[in-house]
Amino acid sequence: MTTTDSRLQCALAAIDAANQADPNLEPFGDERLPKEYAYSLHMTRWLFELESDPSERMQIACRAQHIERWTMPRKDYPEGRKAYYQWRQACGRMHGRRAAEIMASCGYPPAECERVETILTKRELRKDADTQLLEDVACMVFLEKYFADFYEEKAEYDRDKWLRIVRRTWGKMSPRAHEAALRLAEGMPAHLLALLQEALAGGSESASGSTA
Repeated sequence: MTTTDSRLQCALAAIDAANQADPNLEPFGDERLPKEYAYSLHMTRWLFELESDPSERMQIACRAQHIERWTMPRKDYPEGRKAYYQWRQACGRMHGRRAAEIMASCGYPPAECERVETILTKRELRKDADTQLLEDVACMVFLEKYFADFYEEKAEYDRDKWLRIVRRTWGKMSPRAHEAALRLAEGMPAHLLALLQEALAGGSESASGSTA
């Protein structure tokens, strides 16, 4: 194994170990895994679906997208949209900091650690290809694994709010991710497919959605 491979495996293993401490469990195939560990595996799978030969930094960023998120629960912030985005931004900063710390401990140079930290804070979304790829991967994971449960959980939302959520999510995605999402939609439950079709027929928005 080369030094580069060793650094990457060190970082991924450390991120996995951190996320395996999540006390919350969710189904993953025939198993129940720590929630953020399961999420990180979905992120890695979709990264390779969208990018056949992803860089080391993108493999690390996708694996660390929600690293230790359970330590910063949404309930610690007030209700409301403004507080929700404050929580999201705080999570992004924490995820970036933790990923950078792990990378440094595995021998990555400071510039590469800082690069991954920037990607995870999503400050350069739409301007930076790596940040856009991370967002594409997160959106695909949301649509495939969490959209249906989220829809049931938020049954009180009216149709217009659901259309806004779908359009915002769609608006954050690149054309490459749009193509993947349309293929994925073919296997969605009929009510979700109808929602997606109605949302796209009415246009998309560029504001943040519910995937980070």
